[in-house]
Amino acid sequence: MIGIDREATNRCAGGEQYSFARLLSRDADEHAARLSAWDQVYEQLTPGPFEGSLVEALFRDIQLFRETTNQVIHESGSGRAGAYMFGVPVDTEVEGYHGGRPICRDSVIVLRDGQELDLRSPPRLDLVAVSMPIDALSRYALEVEQRDIERELCGVFVTSPPPARVDRFRKLLLMALESISHNPEKLQHPAMQKALGHAIFGAVLDVLEPGGEQRPGCDAPTRGHAIVSRAQDYMREHVEEPLTIEDLCRELGVSRRTLQYSFREVLRVNPVSYLRALRLNGVRRALKAADQRCGSVQDIAARWGFWHLSHFASDYRRMFGELPSETLSRSAYN
Repeated sequence: MIGIDREATNRCAGGEQYSFARLLSRDADEHAARLSAWDQVYEQLTPGPFEGSLVEALFRDIQLFRETTNQVIHESGSGRAGAYMFGVPVDTEVEGYHGGRPICRDSVIVLRDGQELDLRSPPRLDLVAVSMPIDALSRYALEVEQRDIERELCGVFVTSPPPARVDRFRKLLLMALESISHNPEKLQHPAMQKALGHAIFGAVLDVLEPGGEQRPGCDAPTRGHAIVSRAQDYMREHVEEPLTIEDLCRELGVSRRTLQYSFREVLRVNPVSYLRALRLNGVRRALKAADQRCGSVQDIAARWGFWHLSHFASDYRRMFGELPSETLSRSAYN
């Protein structure tokens, strides 16, 4: 369930809208759905009750947000239509992955309309990010700095600018979000929106400035990611079948050792654990959408390939912190 600490939506004198929200969540699916205009699916990969938070400000088609989660999550889907997203970890000691590229504390994640979101979060994600229209950033970059930003970002998923630039970018986004959090009503003023928007555009161009020493390793996805991506596609297509490691090795043409290593590198779980998590997340979504009169836990679990009900219930409770029957019962009241 999601608890809303504070949410405000107002219209300024010029007819422009803005909004501010601070949200807490206890469910990965509901958390994924709260980020405005994103189409996301979150698969929880590590066991334990999920906790997430989201602070989001929207103005002039700019989306500024900070997101935290407490479990390893695989995020898929897409961001806002017609927009770029630039994100930077606030603090992390464990690498994540985006599009097969490793993410560290001083990485900048880039996502644009049409690119697939493919993020494996660290165990404790703390990310501050901004999303903005592609045409607005492109126009600003051309008019102010005579830069073709779309050409510069072609094919970029993760970039590693000099740490000092990344730190400036991180600090500006955090400062802007903190300022809005203290007084969201300041966004009712068009001059405030314009000034903040230009400051954010400038910060994006600064962190992406060509030149300087770029740290290696972010230009291409790892071989492990390619293997994992193919394995994920095959697993999703055959999720209700009793797949084995041998099946995957034969389908992908790789050794058991390579498959195991690739999953550990990219998703921090082994292939068997990932397939179990994939099925458990699928069962959870089905239970939340089910009508108790039309489906039982046993029926839904069986459709996802779980034949031993007590083992399934134990795995489910360890993953999500509640019994499957509790999830199904709660759906009846929603």
